[in-house]
Amino acid sequence: MDIAQDPEFCSMIDRLRDEIQDESEVVRAEFEELVATWDEREFARVLTAPGQPLWAREIACFRLGLAGDARAFEALVLLLNHRDPERCVSAAYALARLGDPRTARAAAALATNELRVAYALLPVRLLAELRAPESVPALVTVLERRLAAEDPHWRVGVACAEGLGTLGDGRARPVLEAAVPHPRLGPAARAALARLAD
Repeated sequence: MDIAQDPEFCSMIDRLRDEIQDESEVVRAEFEELVATWDEREFARVLTAPGQPLWAREIACFRLGLAGDARAFEALVLLLNHRDPERCVSAAYALARLGDPRTARAAAALATNELRVAYALLPVRLLAELRAPESVPALVTVLERRLAAEDPHWRVGVACAEGLGTLGDGRARPVLEAAVPHPRLGPAARAALARLAD
């Protein structure tokens, strides 16, 4: 697919263009130049040069990620754990297409870090998409921690249940059964169990 036709790329660029609309004309011109380039050496330079703005680093690692260039990995993992959910979405999309064997281990580490559970939604969804050996154990661990009825991060638990249903691994059955009575996790857990039965 032509990068200009990629919906996630277009969404990211629209978001970043809005972010820099109050910047100087020089900055806006630099932005458009980086958006238009196809030079992977320039993307790599942006990732390593000091003082680069976040928007430039995000474009560079996204483009390198889609190109399968491992130089994007560290920057994409940092963005996957960003406080801005939209940046996490773009990073997860690029990481899923990067093909780096370290991705699942990094996503599992982020998903299971209880100190950062508020930012675990995209790592959880990425693990389900990757279908890696780390995926089921990490999702089971995170879902077990979300079983308390008043857990404030129940949306992460729902994503775990959905991901485990997608993965269809029988090791998930005990935690999914434990999630069925939960008022918010129950529907996703029941749906996942039905998929395991199939």
